[in-house]
Amino acid sequence: MIRPMTASDRPAVLALISATGFFRPDEIKVAEELIDITLGQPDQKDYGIVVVADDAGAVAGYMTYGPTPLTQGTFDLYWMAVDPKAQGRGYGRALVEWLEDYVRRANGRLLVIETSSTEKYAPTRRFYLGLNYTETARIPDFYGSGDDRVIYTKRMK
Repeated sequence: MIRPMTASDRPAVLALISATGFFRPDEIKVAEELIDITLGQPDQKDYGIVVVADDAGAVAGYMTYGPTPLTQGTFDLYWMAVDPKAQGRGYGRALVEWLEDYVRRANGRLLVIETSSTEKYAPTRRFYLGLNYTETARIPDFYGSGDDRVIYTKRMK
């Protein structure tokens, strides 16, 4: 089940972000700031956050997304994480497919996702390729020396 994030989900979401081992402390801080903006300013339109719950109703994953500023019909998937204990069960795929449907309903035309080029993120890159995203750009050394920014896109029909 995918639904908007609530304040009561905040501890579980922050715990799963940390548990993945993929995000540095400064990145976790930014994710937390976006969560707080979204929860604290429900009328803002820059970010949306949804969670996916397992069969028992526990938060298994989350995603932050939004329209890309100064574009017409382009959306970004900003953050996504699935609890390591719940990975491999289709929660990540369900979140991305939910977002694709949301973008189509919003008359969006393009969905953009970025990630790291490091070996740690190889499964993430394979995941997006498996969902028919195209590597559209790569910015060398963007995040750090030897850590490229890899940008994936998918056109919405």
